[in-house]
Amino acid sequence: MKKVISIALIAMLVVAMAGCSQSKPAPTAAPAETPAQTTAAPQTEAPAALSGTVATDGSTSMEKVIGALGEAFMEANSGVNFTYNPTGSGSGITAVSEGRCDIGLSSRALKDSEVASGLVGTVLAYDGIAMIVNPANTVEDLDIETIAKIYTGEITNWSEVGGADAEIVLVGREAGSGTRSGFEELTETVDKCKYRQELTSTGDVITAVAQNPDAIGYASLASVKDSVKALKVAGVTPSEETVKDGTYLIQRPFVLVTKEGVALSPVAQAFFDYATKGQANDIITASGVVPANG
Repeated sequence: MKKVISIALIAMLVVAMAGCSQSKPAPTAAPAETPAQTTAAPQTEAPAALSGTVATDGSTSMEKVIGALGEAFMEANSGVNFTYNPTGSGSGITAVSEGRCDIGLSSRALKDSEVASGLVGTVLAYDGIAMIVNPANTVEDLDIETIAKIYTGEITNWSEVGGADAEIVLVGREAGSGTRSGFEELTETVDKCKYRQELTSTGDVITAVAQNPDAIGYASLASVKDSVKALKVAGVTPSEETVKDGTYLIQRPFVLVTKEGVALSPVAQAFFDYATKGQANDIITASGVVPANG
Protein backbone atom coordinates (compact mmCIF):
# COMPACT_ATOMS: atom_id res chain seq x y z
CA MET A 1 0.00 0.00 0.00
CA LYS A 2 2.79 2.39 0.91
CA LYS A 3 4.50 1.45 -2.32
CA VAL A 4 1.38 2.43 -4.33
CA ILE A 5 1.08 5.79 -2.55
CA SER A 6 4.74 6.56 -3.16
CA ILE A 7 4.35 5.86 -6.86
CA ALA A 8 1.29 8.09 -7.00
CA LEU A 9 3.09 10.94 -5.23
CA ILE A 10 6.02 10.69 -7.60
CA ALA A 11 3.68 10.79 -10.60
CA MET A 12 1.94 13.90 -9.26
CA LEU A 13 5.28 15.62 -8.64
CA VAL A 14 6.44 14.92 -12.21
CA VAL A 15 3.21 16.37 -13.63
CA ALA A 16 3.55 19.48 -11.46
CA MET A 17 7.12 20.09 -12.55
CA ALA A 18 6.19 19.65 -16.18
CA GLY A 19 3.43 22.26 -15.80
CA CYS A 20 5.83 24.76 -14.23
CA SER A 21 8.28 24.16 -17.02
CA GLN A 22 5.65 24.85 -19.72
CA SER A 23 4.34 28.03 -18.11
CA LYS A 24 7.75 29.73 -18.00
CA PRO A 25 7.87 32.30 -20.78
CA ALA A 26 10.51 31.81 -23.47
CA PRO A 27 13.27 34.35 -23.40
CA THR A 28 12.73 37.19 -25.85
CA ALA A 29 15.46 37.60 -28.46
CA ALA A 30 17.10 41.01 -28.53
CA PRO A 31 15.93 43.01 -31.50
CA ALA A 32 18.37 43.03 -34.38
CA GLU A 33 20.20 46.35 -34.76
CA THR A 34 19.01 48.45 -37.68
CA PRO A 35 21.93 49.96 -39.53
CA ALA A 36 21.99 53.78 -39.40
CA GLN A 37 20.61 55.23 -42.59
CA THR A 38 22.82 57.84 -44.26
CA THR A 39 21.02 60.67 -46.06
CA ALA A 40 22.95 61.64 -49.17
CA ALA A 41 23.69 65.34 -49.48
CA PRO A 42 21.80 66.93 -52.37
CA GLN A 43 24.01 67.24 -55.44
CA THR A 44 24.22 70.53 -57.34
CA GLU A 45 24.10 69.95 -61.07
CA ALA A 46 26.82 71.66 -63.08
CA PRO A 47 25.47 74.22 -65.54
CA ALA A 48 24.78 72.69 -68.92
CA ALA A 49 27.48 73.39 -71.48
CA LEU A 50 26.41 75.82 -74.19
CA SER A 51 25.94 74.41 -77.65
CA GLY A 52 24.42 75.50 -80.93
CA THR A 53 24.92 78.32 -83.43
CA VAL A 54 24.88 82.10 -83.00
CA ALA A 55 24.11 83.69 -86.38
CA THR A 56 24.92 87.38 -86.94
CA ASP A 57 24.40 89.43 -90.10
CA GLY A 58 25.09 93.01 -91.13
CA SER A 59 27.64 95.81 -90.92
CA THR A 60 30.98 95.26 -92.64
CA SER A 61 32.47 97.97 -90.42
CA MET A 62 31.84 95.74 -87.42
CA GLU A 63 33.81 92.84 -88.89
CA LYS A 64 36.87 93.30 -86.68
CA VAL A 65 35.07 93.65 -83.36
CA ILE A 66 32.34 91.07 -83.99
CA GLY A 67 34.91 88.62 -85.32
CA ALA A 68 37.06 88.99 -82.20
CA LEU A 69 34.05 88.58 -79.91
CA GLY A 70 32.81 85.52 -81.77
CA GLU A 71 36.22 83.87 -81.71
CA ALA A 72 36.66 84.44 -77.97
CA PHE A 73 33.15 83.16 -77.25
CA MET A 74 33.74 79.97 -79.22
CA GLU A 75 37.08 79.45 -77.49
CA ALA A 76 35.34 79.58 -74.11
CA ASN A 77 32.45 77.36 -75.28
CA SER A 78 33.66 74.48 -77.42
CA GLY A 79 30.14 73.41 -78.39
CA VAL A 80 29.27 76.76 -79.97
CA ASN A 81 29.49 77.78 -83.63
CA PHE A 82 29.52 81.53 -84.33
CA THR A 83 28.75 82.89 -87.80
CA TYR A 84 29.03 86.39 -89.26
CA ASN A 85 27.58 87.38 -92.64
CA PRO A 86 29.02 90.75 -93.79
CA THR A 87 26.10 92.07 -95.83
CA GLY A 88 25.91 95.70 -94.65
CA SER A 89 23.81 97.36 -91.96
CA GLY A 90 20.58 97.61 -93.96
CA SER A 91 20.67 93.95 -94.95
CA GLY A 92 21.47 92.89 -91.39
CA ILE A 93 18.52 94.84 -90.03
CA THR A 94 16.26 93.19 -92.61
CA ALA A 95 17.68 89.75 -91.79
CA VAL A 96 16.87 89.97 -88.09
CA SER A 97 13.46 91.47 -88.85
CA GLU A 98 12.66 88.47 -91.08
CA GLY A 99 14.07 85.93 -88.62
CA ARG A 100 17.02 84.91 -90.80
CA CYS A 101 19.62 85.53 -88.09
CA ASP A 102 19.78 85.80 -84.32
CA ILE A 103 21.40 89.23 -84.08
CA GLY A 104 21.63 91.97 -86.68
CA LEU A 105 24.63 94.29 -86.84
CA SER A 106 24.25 97.98 -87.63
CA SER A 107 26.84 100.75 -87.72
CA ARG A 108 24.16 103.38 -87.26
CA ALA A 109 21.36 103.99 -84.81
CA LEU A 110 18.00 102.47 -85.73
CA LYS A 111 15.55 104.72 -87.50
CA ASP A 112 12.24 105.59 -85.84
CA SER A 113 10.42 103.45 -88.41
CA GLU A 114 12.61 100.45 -87.58
CA VAL A 115 11.96 100.85 -83.87
CA ALA A 116 8.24 101.19 -84.58
CA SER A 117 8.36 97.88 -86.48
CA GLY A 118 9.48 96.10 -83.31
CA LEU A 119 13.27 96.15 -83.60
CA VAL A 120 15.48 96.88 -80.58
CA GLY A 121 18.95 98.38 -80.82
CA THR A 122 21.58 97.85 -78.11
CA VAL A 123 24.77 99.89 -78.48
CA LEU A 124 27.84 97.67 -78.30
CA ALA A 125 30.52 100.31 -78.91
CA TYR A 126 31.33 103.66 -80.50
CA ASP A 127 33.50 104.01 -83.59
CA GLY A 128 34.99 106.96 -85.40
CA ILE A 129 34.42 107.38 -89.12
CA ALA A 130 37.83 108.27 -90.48
CA MET A 131 38.26 110.49 -93.51
CA ILE A 132 40.94 108.74 -95.54
CA VAL A 133 43.20 109.79 -98.42
CA ASN A 134 46.12 108.27 -100.25
CA PRO A 135 49.40 108.55 -98.28
CA ALA A 136 50.84 110.67 -101.12
CA ASN A 137 48.20 113.36 -100.55
CA THR A 138 49.70 116.39 -98.74
CA VAL A 139 46.42 117.49 -97.14
CA GLU A 140 46.37 116.75 -93.40
CA ASP A 141 43.27 118.41 -91.93
CA LEU A 142 39.72 119.25 -93.05
CA ASP A 143 36.81 120.60 -91.06
CA ILE A 144 33.29 119.19 -91.39
CA GLU A 145 32.03 122.11 -93.47
CA THR A 146 34.85 121.63 -96.00
CA ILE A 147 34.26 117.86 -96.11
CA ALA A 148 30.59 118.52 -96.85
CA LYS A 149 31.50 120.91 -99.70
CA ILE A 150 33.86 118.32 -101.18
CA TYR A 151 31.25 115.57 -101.14
CA THR A 152 28.46 117.76 -102.53
CA GLY A 153 30.64 118.96 -105.40
CA GLU A 154 31.18 122.57 -104.30
CA ILE A 155 34.91 121.89 -103.97
CA THR A 156 36.28 119.72 -106.78
CA ASN A 157 40.06 120.20 -106.81
CA TRP A 158 42.60 119.39 -104.10
CA SER A 159 44.31 122.74 -104.72
CA GLU A 160 41.26 124.47 -103.18
CA VAL A 161 42.11 122.93 -99.81
CA GLY A 162 45.89 123.18 -99.88
CA GLY A 163 46.71 120.10 -101.92
CA ALA A 164 47.95 119.34 -105.42
CA ASP A 165 46.24 120.55 -108.57
CA ALA A 166 44.16 117.44 -109.15
CA GLU A 167 40.49 116.59 -109.39
CA ILE A 168 39.08 115.08 -106.21
CA VAL A 169 37.75 111.54 -106.67
CA LEU A 170 34.88 110.86 -104.26
CA VAL A 171 34.65 107.33 -102.90
CA GLY A 172 31.86 106.19 -100.60
CA ARG A 173 29.61 103.31 -99.62
CA GLU A 174 26.48 101.94 -101.23
CA ALA A 175 22.96 103.02 -100.23
CA GLY A 176 21.92 101.10 -97.11
CA SER A 177 25.39 101.18 -95.59
CA GLY A 178 25.46 102.21 -91.95
CA THR A 179 28.79 103.96 -92.48
CA ARG A 180 27.37 106.00 -95.35
CA SER A 181 24.27 106.85 -93.34
CA GLY A 182 26.36 107.96 -90.37
CA PHE A 183 28.74 110.00 -92.50
CA GLU A 184 26.00 111.79 -94.43
CA GLU A 185 23.97 112.56 -91.31
CA LEU A 186 26.98 113.94 -89.43
CA THR A 187 28.10 116.07 -92.37
CA GLU A 188 24.53 117.04 -93.32
CA THR A 189 24.95 115.71 -96.84
CA VAL A 190 22.14 113.13 -96.99
CA ASP A 191 21.20 112.47 -100.64
CA LYS A 192 23.55 115.25 -101.79
CA CYS A 193 26.85 113.44 -102.31
CA LYS A 194 28.37 113.24 -105.80
CA TYR A 195 30.10 109.90 -105.55
CA ARG A 196 32.43 108.66 -108.26
CA GLN A 197 32.44 105.21 -106.68
CA GLU A 198 29.89 103.58 -104.37
CA LEU A 199 31.40 100.41 -102.92
CA THR A 200 29.88 97.58 -100.94
CA SER A 201 32.36 97.17 -98.08
CA THR A 202 34.74 99.07 -95.84
CA GLY A 203 37.64 97.07 -97.23
CA ASP A 204 36.76 98.02 -100.81
CA VAL A 205 36.74 101.74 -99.91
CA ILE A 206 40.16 101.46 -98.25
CA THR A 207 41.58 99.60 -101.25
CA ALA A 208 40.18 102.13 -103.74
CA VAL A 209 41.68 105.09 -101.86
CA ALA A 210 45.01 103.31 -101.40
CA GLN A 211 45.23 102.83 -105.17
CA ASN A 212 44.27 106.38 -106.22
CA PRO A 213 46.37 109.41 -105.13
CA ASP A 214 43.46 111.76 -105.83
CA ALA A 215 40.76 109.86 -103.94
CA ILE A 216 39.06 110.60 -100.64
CA GLY A 217 36.83 108.19 -98.75
CA TYR A 218 35.44 107.36 -95.36
CA ALA A 219 35.81 104.16 -93.34
CA SER A 220 35.50 102.73 -89.88
CA LEU A 221 38.42 103.93 -87.78
CA ALA A 222 38.80 100.39 -86.42
CA SER A 223 39.44 99.13 -89.96
CA VAL A 224 41.88 101.78 -91.20
CA LYS A 225 45.21 100.36 -92.40
CA ASP A 226 48.65 101.81 -93.12
CA SER A 227 47.82 101.75 -96.83
CA VAL A 228 45.81 104.98 -96.37
CA LYS A 229 46.12 108.17 -94.30
CA ALA A 230 43.45 109.27 -91.84
CA LEU A 231 42.92 113.03 -91.86
CA LYS A 232 42.44 115.20 -88.83
CA VAL A 233 38.96 116.68 -88.61
CA ALA A 234 38.85 120.25 -87.31
CA GLY A 235 42.33 119.74 -85.85
CA VAL A 236 41.50 116.52 -84.01
CA THR A 237 43.20 113.22 -84.83
CA PRO A 238 40.78 110.29 -84.96
CA SER A 239 41.61 107.81 -82.19
CA GLU A 240 39.95 105.73 -79.49
CA GLU A 241 40.68 108.50 -76.99
CA THR A 242 39.17 111.29 -79.08
CA VAL A 243 36.12 109.18 -79.90
CA LYS A 244 35.66 108.41 -76.20
CA ASP A 245 36.00 112.02 -75.04
CA GLY A 246 33.82 113.30 -77.90
CA THR A 247 36.36 115.69 -79.42
CA TYR A 248 36.43 113.72 -82.68
CA LEU A 249 33.13 114.72 -84.21
CA ILE A 250 32.55 112.12 -86.94
CA GLN A 251 31.59 109.07 -84.90
CA ARG A 252 28.68 106.64 -84.70
CA PRO A 253 27.43 103.65 -82.68
CA PHE A 254 27.91 99.96 -83.38
CA VAL A 255 24.52 98.40 -82.63
CA LEU A 256 23.30 94.86 -81.94
CA VAL A 257 19.77 94.52 -83.33
CA THR A 258 17.17 92.11 -81.97
CA LYS A 259 13.42 91.75 -82.33
CA GLU A 260 11.09 92.75 -79.54
CA GLY A 261 9.03 89.87 -78.17
CA VAL A 262 11.20 87.22 -79.83
CA ALA A 263 13.39 85.40 -77.32
CA LEU A 264 16.93 84.59 -78.32
CA SER A 265 18.06 80.99 -78.09
CA PRO A 266 20.01 80.22 -74.88
CA VAL A 267 23.33 80.28 -76.72
CA ALA A 268 22.52 83.52 -78.59
CA GLN A 269 21.38 85.15 -75.34
CA ALA A 270 24.60 84.05 -73.65
CA PHE A 271 26.64 85.68 -76.43
CA PHE A 272 24.54 88.85 -76.29
CA ASP A 273 25.11 89.15 -72.53
CA TYR A 274 28.82 88.40 -72.91
CA ALA A 275 29.22 91.16 -75.50
CA THR A 276 27.13 93.87 -73.84
CA LYS A 277 27.56 93.54 -70.07
CA GLY A 278 31.23 94.41 -69.69
CA GLN A 279 32.75 90.91 -69.74
CA ALA A 280 34.32 91.47 -73.15
CA ASN A 281 35.37 95.12 -72.89
CA ASP A 282 39.07 94.29 -73.27
CA ILE A 283 38.33 92.51 -76.53
CA ILE A 284 36.17 95.39 -77.78
CA THR A 285 38.88 97.91 -76.93
CA ALA A 286 41.57 95.80 -78.59
CA SER A 287 39.45 95.90 -81.75
CA GLY A 288 39.90 99.67 -81.93
CA VAL A 289 36.48 100.85 -80.74
CA VAL A 290 35.15 102.23 -77.47
CA PRO A 291 32.91 99.92 -75.38
CA ALA A 292 29.50 101.42 -74.68
CA ASN A 293 29.37 99.67 -71.31
CA GLY A 294 32.71 100.81 -70.05
